[in-house]
Amino acid sequence: MAAQPNGTADAPIEVSSVPTVVGINFGNSYASIAVLTKEGSADCIANEDGERQIACAVAFLGEELYIGNQAKPQLVKNSHNTILGFRNLLGKKFSELSFDKPTASAPVIQHPEQPDVPAYKVQVLQAAPSPLLTTATNTPAASKAATPRSEPTPAERILTVSEVTSMFLRSLVQSAEDFLGKKVQGAVISIPTWFDDAQRAALTQAAEDAGIHVLQLLEDAGAATVTTTTNLTPVELDHDRTQLVVDLGTSSLELSLLSIREGLAFSLATLSDATVGGTALDDKLIKFFAKEFTKKTKTPLTDKRAEAKLRLAVEHTKRTLSASPGAATCSVESLKDGLDFTGTITRLLSTRVKELVEKAGLDLYDVDEIVYVGGSASLPGLDETLAQGFAESVVTPFTAGTVVGGGVGDPTTIISRGCALQAKLVAMLAEGTEEEREVKAAFASGSKWTQAKATSKTIGMLFPEENAEGPLGGQWVPAVLRDTVVPARRTLRLDVDLGEGEGEKKVGFEVWEAKEGVRIDMVKLPKLEDEEDIPADEEEEEEEEEEVKEKTVEKETLLTALSFVAKEAKQEKARWTTKVEVQFIADDTGGLEISAWEVGPSGKGEKTVVTVQSA
Repeated sequence: MAAQPNGTADAPIEVSSVPTVVGINFGNSYASIAVLTKEGSADCIANEDGERQIACAVAFLGEELYIGNQAKPQLVKNSHNTILGFRNLLGKKFSELSFDKPTASAPVIQHPEQPDVPAYKVQVLQAAPSPLLTTATNTPAASKAATPRSEPTPAERILTVSEVTSMFLRSLVQSAEDFLGKKVQGAVISIPTWFDDAQRAALTQAAEDAGIHVLQLLEDAGAATVTTTTNLTPVELDHDRTQLVVDLGTSSLELSLLSIREGLAFSLATLSDATVGGTALDDKLIKFFAKEFTKKTKTPLTDKRAEAKLRLAVEHTKRTLSASPGAATCSVESLKDGLDFTGTITRLLSTRVKELVEKAGLDLYDVDEIVYVGGSASLPGLDETLAQGFAESVVTPFTAGTVVGGGVGDPTTIISRGCALQAKLVAMLAEGTEEEREVKAAFASGSKWTQAKATSKTIGMLFPEENAEGPLGGQWVPAVLRDTVVPARRTLRLDVDLGEGEGEKKVGFEVWEAKEGVRIDMVKLPKLEDEEDIPADEEEEEEEEEEVKEKTVEKETLLTALSFVAKEAKQEKARWTTKVEVQFIADDTGGLEISAWEVGPSGKGEKTVVTVQSA
């Protein structure tokens, strides 16, 4: 008896209306914002400067305020009034901060009026009277004595981390509102996995102070998964797969291993490495280039201004690398003392992926898809080097061709688009029926439903066959894969071979818990043609071997068996067949209900139900 799956009975629910919400990827160095299209998909938009990747920077120069990419060049001549890296300081006390590394931007100080609160002190030019000047009053005499607006006066301004964040986030949403032509009703904002409750609360408050209604804070890996599971799965990928998210951010490398089961993601393992990231990459490149500059010009590169120039040039070089093959040139005009510098780099890679996968009890061969997040992850060399340890069938944005043109796999926009899609879902639920609002509340932060359970073994059907090859003794059809979030329901439609001969025909199968693994064999490599002529005494003592991997399935626990008479069987070329639907319902207590019925011209036949308790 044999069975062949030919589809599932479940279909996705489509939502037509599009709410006015946005998704914000709020990184420590760069941010992006995505809006929903009329078709319901998400696009990363450009701000008024034409930038989709917006630098998380705020700079003050006289009466001018620069936000985003216009603020970054201020690091060269106006670094003490240029603020960077403020996201990672949200929710932290001044006493918790470390100042062991020099900073190229405005230094962090303790707020003079708010105990243990980190802040920035900047110099501005302010036209009087101004609410920013503490000497301003509302008396008539003071008004007459006020400095005319044509003569701005120097002033000192103290800004908390929260205030800087509010200014920056407000500029992002303003760009979205200018693009949409209407007010944004809410936003989902991305956060790193290591953000604690205090940092989450501080970000929410800063956004609310900027006039942004926060629908949800969504972890980066979750946002990336939303993008890749929203009807955008490449043809070669199954809806049930194991996904590796490589988030190479500015301050750290974040790795997440997820099981994707019918669009639901379950975290198998996470790993964070603060020694790896865009800043660490920049530091190494700057150190290398500084040494090369000194070697070429005999001029030591020691001042902050020259380093700031070089850092900006390195950022441009990395962008060039991500957009073109081969090496890229790093060029800085008048780096120091009128001397120019030009250097070349190739792609660099540092990863701890193998450690993460082993932590989850899996093998690299089990990973079906690699997703990249962050500008530094756009380097094609990263993919070329990393993918070598995986199965040849592993799908990456580069192999699928979804990196360029803002495609689904674009590492620089994947988070903001995922946040926008999540915002659409949350907004729809908020405006839906009472039942839909209950679903939203069930998945709110802190709810017991967020502590999801998942199956530890794959549950499936075994159709026994005489003289079957392999350890299973028949045809294996997986139904509920391991690491599937429960409760879960899976419905499969099968074409079942009932064999030959006359008489009553029955459908029968066993339900097993199975153990999946990877078998590793060492295979001797075949000799090349020119090696066959080498005399035996000149051959190397050890022949080269290659590691060959193969996925395995072993029966572990028999849960039950199910059979029923096939009343709708048809005979074709001496063999009898019938169509069957089998439904598995697994709850979060280990309970399992299996239902099966025939499907014929007149519809569904009588249902046979068995209930068991899995391990």
